[in-house]
Amino acid sequence: MKRLLSFLLCFGILLFWSSCRNDFEFSPSQGNLEFAKDTIYLDTVFTNIGSSTYNLKVYNRSDDDIVIPTIQLENGTSSYYRMNVDGTTGLEGEQEGKFFEDVELLANDSLFIFIETTIDISTLGSLGNQFLYTDRILFDAGSNQQDIDVVTLVKDAVFIYPSRDEDTNIIETLTFDVDGDGTPDETALQGRFLEDSELTFTNEKPYVIYGYAGVDTGKTLTMEAGARVHFHADSGIIVTDGATLNINGDISTNQETLENEVILQGDRLEPLYEDIPGQWGTIWLFNGSENISINYATIKNATIGIIADGNRDATNDKLTITNTQIYNTSSFGIRGTATSITAENVVINNCGQSAFAGTLGGKYNFTHCTIANYWNSSFRDFPALLLNDFVLDENGTPTVFGLVEANFNNCIIYGNDNPEFLIENAGNTFNYKFNNCLLRFNNETLSGTGNYDFDNVTFFENNVFNEDPDFEDPFENLMRIGNDSAANAINTSTFGVDNDINGESRTSSIDAGAYIHTTFED
Repeated sequence: MKRLLSFLLCFGILLFWSSCRNDFEFSPSQGNLEFAKDTIYLDTVFTNIGSSTYNLKVYNRSDDDIVIPTIQLENGTSSYYRMNVDGTTGLEGEQEGKFFEDVELLANDSLFIFIETTIDISTLGSLGNQFLYTDRILFDAGSNQQDIDVVTLVKDAVFIYPSRDEDTNIIETLTFDVDGDGTPDETALQGRFLEDSELTFTNEKPYVIYGYAGVDTGKTLTMEAGARVHFHADSGIIVTDGATLNINGDISTNQETLENEVILQGDRLEPLYEDIPGQWGTIWLFNGSENISINYATIKNATIGIIADGNRDATNDKLTITNTQIYNTSSFGIRGTATSITAENVVINNCGQSAFAGTLGGKYNFTHCTIANYWNSSFRDFPALLLNDFVLDENGTPTVFGLVEANFNNCIIYGNDNPEFLIENAGNTFNYKFNNCLLRFNNETLSGTGNYDFDNVTFFENNVFNEDPDFEDPFENLMRIGNDSAANAINTSTFGVDNDINGESRTSSIDAGAYIHTTFED
């Protein structure tokens, strides 16, 4: 009985209290909304590629619960923007995402508007390669109307993609001789071979690649100075047996825009994606591809920057790479497998595994290169530099390939772990030398033994160990060295690489690494 009386008393109080409230009595807004920003800038997008989602916070600072009669896009159903207001998509049909009625907003509360876009630049009447598309979000009408501008820069591009089904799913895959037995192999790699008309990438428009763009036997893909190449997720370039890739960038006068470099990166242009690793696949130089040259390129945010397979004993090195930067790869910067590479003025940094890995032997000559790794050392298994000459089968038995040579002249090999190079051999042909390098290796267990006999001038000569390279900011991929760098004036010979990666002469100071030292600006 007491419980029943208590329940009735509480229910009565609740009923009386709720009857005195006006929570559900909303007044029309009076044009007094406040906004977190007066313009929504959606970062640059490529034509027909959806943007990220941006938000606008709308405040009701009054003590009254209000209803906003309408929230809409000024361009109405023809607008390329679409909105979501606090989880709702508004009216149905053509007006969905464009028009919202009677949106309630409690006193001293706020709501979120989410906005995104996909724009076809060909419908905008643009005469150039980019177009500034604008619209407005209108709140209320008449004398109470308030508005927020929405702005997006849209860029035109050359799109390269394989066949797709009606749901836009990629269905075309590459078929080529993968294992070198002379017989084409079907692969699961989504993509297609480039047509002859597509084998020259110019600087007129960016290129956006979906899937893997293949370079077929007997063909050469050329990228001209200033070309911009963007890859969708799980995309890249494959150079097959008998095919060639030439990336012909040039030195730039503006180190911010790098106007003459060839830049290869992901297809998301928003600042959020500027330095996110693993956005696309790799540049894959298959066994049999030949005479690959890369000069003045920036390769960033890939899974692996470059994979070079085979051709260890080629008359001309399989890959010659010069004046090039490779950053933010989720696995390796360059992974060579029984191959031959010449590298000069190359900078590699921030890789999920090694910056450079020369595996299963091969032939490697690196001069004035900065091979660094400032990836979180707790999340990588390998040092900046890895050399080995074998692969283990499922039983742990090694198959050995000869390391014909691996020469590192006037290089910096450093990072935020220790040691930052690992040398593993299982065969007799294993030739390497570090000459006039700045090295990070402070491991008492290995030092002075086997591959780490630093007093043996056959393998180590005139090197500096564990001294500060004085990088400008390696965590931001600023790899110039300062006046206090231990790499300064490390040698009297340039080994034929007389200018640094920025074109500065080495005659006054022959420093290790790709850059000569400088005074950093505040």
